[in-house]
Parts: sequence; structure tokens; C-alpha cells
Amino acid sequence: MFKVGDMAVYPSQGVGIVEAIESRDIGGSVNNFYVLRIVDNDMTIMIPVNNVAQVGLRTLIDRGRISSVYKLLEEKLSEIPATISWSRRQREYNDKIKSGDLFEVAEVLRELYMIKEGKELSYGEKKVLELARRLLVKELALAQGQAEDMVVKRVENIFIN
Repeated sequence: MFKVGDMAVYPSQGVGIVEAIESRDIGGSVNNFYVLRIVDNDMTIMIPVNNVAQVGLRTLIDRGRISSVYKLLEEKLSEIPATISWSRRQREYNDKIKSGDLFEVAEVLRELYMIKEGKELSYGEKKVLELARRLLVKELALAQGQAEDMVVKRVENIFIN
């Protein structure tokens, strides 16, 4: 599915580059692994080729779907779910981020920005907002071939208006 040099998205860690495909003998059976270096922090992750679907490793978002991500961010929610407890919302947000689906990450970001309009975010909420923003901005910037600061400006402008 991936070859050396390809960019891939690893859920909750972000975009990485496939640096190698290695074979390892584990318990008497030989398994192939993608060696993925995460762009943001140079962390290296080994993903069994057979487990790609299970861990949610995927290609960057297709350029044709980028505008849909921005449209999702622009949609205003009719109701801000501030009545749900933070711990329950945090579980939901973490599940969405771990899904690796950029649209679900965008939903988390949009919701937290909307909550932020009405009240000061807690430390935990701020951390989740920063993670969602970092994951979304990095992938959109790389998929568009655009500087991250330009994507940050566009995202911030959505929520300022």
C-alpha cells in the first residue's frame, strides 16, 4: 500500500514519512513493517504491514476533499454541547482524534472553538484543541503544498468571524 518516501497519516500522531519497509523475525515468523517518521516530532513508529487498517494508517487527504474540511469548519452548530460533562466530551473528542479521520478532527476543533467563544477553556480542553489544530493544520498544509502559517490563518479566520 505504501512505499518508501510516501506520506501517511497515523491517527493521533499526525503525518509521517515512510522511511523504510523492514522485515523482522518475531516468534519464528517474518513480518514486514513500515518505519514511519512523524514529521512534527521525529518520532519513529513501526507499523506491521498487516495491521495498517487496524491502526488507521492512511494516505493524506485528497486535494479534492480539502474544501469540504473547510466547509465543515465553517458550519455553525445549532447547539454547543457545553451541558455534557467535560470528561464525557473529552472521551468523545479523543475517540474522534484516534479515528484518524480528518473530518472528525475538524469537528473536534470546530466544537472547541465554539465553546471557547462562550467561556474560558479548561487546561484539558486547551490541550485537545491544540492537538486537533496541529493535526489538521499539518495535514492540510502538506496536502495543499502550502505553508502551515497560511493554513493557520485561514482556520483562525473561520472562527474569528
